[in-house]
Amino acid sequence: MSSFAPTSSDSGSAGAQYEKYDAPDAEFFPGIGKIEFKPDGGPADTLVYKQYNPSETVQGRTMEEWLRFSVCFWHTFRGTGADPFGFPTLNRPWDDGSNTIANAKRRLRAGFEFFSKLGVKYWTFHDRDIAPEGNTLEESNKYLDEIVDLAEELQKKTGVKLLWATCNLFAHPRYMNGASTNPDAHVFAYAAAQVKKGLEVAKRLGAENFVFWGGREGYHSILNTNVKAEVTHMAKFFRMASDYKKKIGFTGTFLIEPKPKEPTKHQYDYDAMTVIGFLKSFDLDKEFKLNIEPNHTTLAGHSYEHDCVVASAMGMLGSIDSNTGSPDLGWDTDQFPMDYKNTSLVMKVVLDQGGIQPGGLNFDCKVRRESTELRDMFIAHIGAMDAFARGLKIAARVASDGTIPKAVQDRYSSYSTGIGARIESGEANFEELEKYIIENGEPQRVSGEQEHYESMLNYFM
Repeated sequence: MSSFAPTSSDSGSAGAQYEKYDAPDAEFFPGIGKIEFKPDGGPADTLVYKQYNPSETVQGRTMEEWLRFSVCFWHTFRGTGADPFGFPTLNRPWDDGSNTIANAKRRLRAGFEFFSKLGVKYWTFHDRDIAPEGNTLEESNKYLDEIVDLAEELQKKTGVKLLWATCNLFAHPRYMNGASTNPDAHVFAYAAAQVKKGLEVAKRLGAENFVFWGGREGYHSILNTNVKAEVTHMAKFFRMASDYKKKIGFTGTFLIEPKPKEPTKHQYDYDAMTVIGFLKSFDLDKEFKLNIEPNHTTLAGHSYEHDCVVASAMGMLGSIDSNTGSPDLGWDTDQFPMDYKNTSLVMKVVLDQGGIQPGGLNFDCKVRRESTELRDMFIAHIGAMDAFARGLKIAARVASDGTIPKAVQDRYSSYSTGIGARIESGEANFEELEKYIIENGEPQRVSGEQEHYESMLNYFM
């Protein structure tokens, strides 16, 4: 029998200490009420918002509309604190550790109480986060349907909506050589069947997006890899998904999430420009946008905001997995973002493109394995939400002041007249540009003024 299969569809081996959470009126976070906005709170007041006021208007929209915060189910309610060097440290009082349906339902009810008390309007999940995997695809789908029944009920009760859903195509041993890029067509077919069900669930729950993350779509050794075959198969997989989306009438946006490495040595979705190039190469760029995770961006050797900027510049930024990492460590640490400069630069991108909807800011983050109290779950999200609220206000000040945008505009002003305008319009050619240089000689050196721009940004911090 599969270790993923639940032992019962309606109850588990939980004792009374767990079964008390099965009651409809059970409270999972006693002593913690709805998180309030308290701008005059002191440094130790970490269970209140000091920056995030959902109804506050910034450039014509409320903070809630600009920021569209979402809690991810996998780290927050399935995370155990385990790492490659240590065993689990996070023991939640409602979670008996089993793969039963009863335990899955307790986790989900705990999740929706958390979302509601935190005051977020969205959540996200992988299919295997919320429901156990059975011995067969049919069993897995049956378990998923049972949990989705509860999710649908809780969404209606709380008003919390599904920002996006996704399928876990990387954890099960069958996917050890990848999913859509697997050299075995049988595995490709299983992944397709799993995503088919995932899209049906996403439609049923009103998901505004659907994310593809190629957890094992890459390679460890080029010696046993046919790169062209694998990326071509991945493109065919995405085309099939797009076709099925249209067939069932799912209207959510498809998003691909770039990552350069982990768990493979090289991921095919290395960074934003790599994914954009892939989509354009296979004529999929009208069907997909990108879900950018800044922690992945720094793993690719870029600055924190880089992939957000690039994706937005190409009209492809759809959503943001709002976390951070420790670039000095070199792996994906999924920390809560607390740095105002980082959040300001990301929110500048969001403001410049007119918002992130129907995407959002999804906290793909986990509390540290040493942060073992239930209140730590709240404090982590509150701190990150405050950081992005502060970042939004800083980005709005930069925009309304106009000094930095005007300086950038002036830096490129040579393209608005004369030879620059002809280059911009596509009228110029090499012969004309050669003639221009012969007549005008060597260009002057113009300072990039990097330190000046950095100092200007600090003024608004």
